[in-house]
Amino acid sequence: MTSVLAASPGERLRTLRDLMGLTQAQVSAMSGVASSWISDVENEHIDPQEEKLLLIAQATETPIGFFFVQPRSVPLDSLRFRKLASAKRTVTKRVHALYGESYRVSDELITRERYPTPPLPFTDTETLEDDDIEALAEQTRVALRLAPDKPIPHLTRALERGGVAVAPMVLSDHSGSDEPTVNAHFGVSYWSGLGDTALIGYFPASGDRDRFTLAHELGHLVLHTFRPRAKNAEAEANRFASALLMPYDRAREELTAETTLTDYARKKATWGVSIQALIMRGAAVGRIDDARKRSLYVQLSQRNWRKQEPVEVGQEEPLLLWTLLQRQFGEKPYISGSEHLAIPPAVLRSIAPTPRIKKKAKEPHKGGVNNKEAGNNVVQLASRQTRQPEAPTRLAR
Repeated sequence: MTSVLAASPGERLRTLRDLMGLTQAQVSAMSGVASSWISDVENEHIDPQEEKLLLIAQATETPIGFFFVQPRSVPLDSLRFRKLASAKRTVTKRVHALYGESYRVSDELITRERYPTPPLPFTDTETLEDDDIEALAEQTRVALRLAPDKPIPHLTRALERGGVAVAPMVLSDHSGSDEPTVNAHFGVSYWSGLGDTALIGYFPASGDRDRFTLAHELGHLVLHTFRPRAKNAEAEANRFASALLMPYDRAREELTAETTLTDYARKKATWGVSIQALIMRGAAVGRIDDARKRSLYVQLSQRNWRKQEPVEVGQEEPLLLWTLLQRQFGEKPYISGSEHLAIPPAVLRSIAPTPRIKKKAKEPHKGGVNNKEAGNNVVQLASRQTRQPEAPTRLAR
């Protein structure tokens, strides 16, 4: 919902510092504006002078309009994160700011274009059983117009066609270098319900991890929009992600006690799901007992596959926000778009990146698994043909 309160330049100045990971002293050094003035404005002890805000805007390469825009209301306790326990609070605070601004911009682009909002299923049941989560994953496939029992060739595009915006999240410091601790965060999402914008943000990594992160965050939208205090929210979202990416019946059929690690590698290439997630999926659907699961994990460790699995799953690229941005601001939309949307151009480039030109796929390896490579850390599998990016289409209502 749009705030009915007037924009607060002091609050927006604080948001800008959080967004860029800057202290008051750093902003002062960059802009020449006294730290005491920045503190007084942020704490609303004085009214801000626009000429000093302009100095800060120029120093941080931020449109002056950033300080006067009314942000969207995204409740912090409704935001869902997929992150490691080691994630630093300071970085999580930056992620909050980055996601809030990304949501504001995404909502404005989607609203201007009248792009459909997602018709996702949802639940408000206090307690969910595993069967309930499996059923909701099936319903989500229907809502996204996906085949009920086939691999999802491009999850990002399916989400965008279904009205769920997807945005890469990149934290950079004021000098432009990447924030090294960002790897402790995987994804973040928010949706307030039917008729409203949904945005999934993810921190790009390997293709299979990105796909699981997107499915995990989609699980939060479906399972926890109306159950924000769920006790086992992360475990539920993990179950949902696995069920969405590899439906129950296919998992029961393909993941058995006889399935070898080489078989799992082939299935990773087919389903776009990591070997470790597939092993967990086999256990979840009752086809792998604890002894077999432990054995498989021992084998993974022996081959040094726990941290570096074989088979590279191609990275998916979002397209929806870029397409909307280009429609509204032309072929080179970042400068004019940043002014109109009151967002730093670097942030806009992050959440709506220019699509890369795809290279022609290599010829697949005729023998499938290359047995000569089987003892190495990377097993060569037949190449997977990836679909070329398409302009997002509106979901039939």
